[in-house]
Amino acid sequence: MNVLSFTDILKKAGLDPKRVKLFRHSMSSEQFKPCFEKNMIQEYTAVQSVGFGKDYDYWAVFISDRGTLAKFYALYKVNGSQPSTKDVMPEGFPHEDWFDGKSEYFDLEPLDLLQEYEKRLIIDWGRGTLAWHQKGTNEKPVIAIFPDERRVFAGFENLILSYDELKEIIENKQVYEAWHTALASVNAIYLIVDRSTGRQYVGSAYGENGLLGRWIEYVRTQHGNNNRMKELLKADPNRYHQFQFSILQILQKNVTSDEVIALESLYKRKLLTLYPLGMNDN
Repeated sequence: MNVLSFTDILKKAGLDPKRVKLFRHSMSSEQFKPCFEKNMIQEYTAVQSVGFGKDYDYWAVFISDRGTLAKFYALYKVNGSQPSTKDVMPEGFPHEDWFDGKSEYFDLEPLDLLQEYEKRLIIDWGRGTLAWHQKGTNEKPVIAIFPDERRVFAGFENLILSYDELKEIIENKQVYEAWHTALASVNAIYLIVDRSTGRQYVGSAYGENGLLGRWIEYVRTQHGNNNRMKELLKADPNRYHQFQFSILQILQKNVTSDEVIALESLYKRKLLTLYPLGMNDN
């Protein structure tokens, strides 16, 4: 017998379950998967049939695989809608044919009322998985609430971060204190990859704040004062969202700057990151 249901979670947050619509997006869906891969889950959810969602002020979105278990993704407030015409289609949306004016595009405002449960809370959607939207009053048993893995430092060898993930870590020191401590404790040779093209950049971090200090600069500027990245962002200002950060080699804080730079040059030769193949100038 389950003690806790998602309806209980809604009530605890001060929400009336009668005003909440539940969504289940499946990774097995050929329509959903490309939107998931482009991080356009909100935009995918926002396109619905005319008159959809009447009498519901909030949409709670879950993501599942083939089974009946589903992970909570986000809560949105519905602020009206407009016809799904080409002029309101999000840039890069995978399904252009959805914006033919025959549906509605809903204005969804992300809320942080349930932020502590995002990507952590698992419910059992039940046998009716074909019913991909249901009432918030349908009591979905909470199967698990996992620890927030983002806040636990996973180790240098496992570290692979998008720019947006790195920005969240840098700007929330109290939440990611373990990350800040770890990154500041080492020097490093690091790798940045433009995921949209595969082009790479090898950099080095040394000094008082080690790798943390160098990566703070990327969050602040989006380009870390790298000339090739500056050129890229001048042509495509949002391209930095495609940057992926990882570590090639950890170095002790007592290594000399000459030793760090020599290792950096070695990795550049190994990975062929010099321009025009990569984004290193020298």
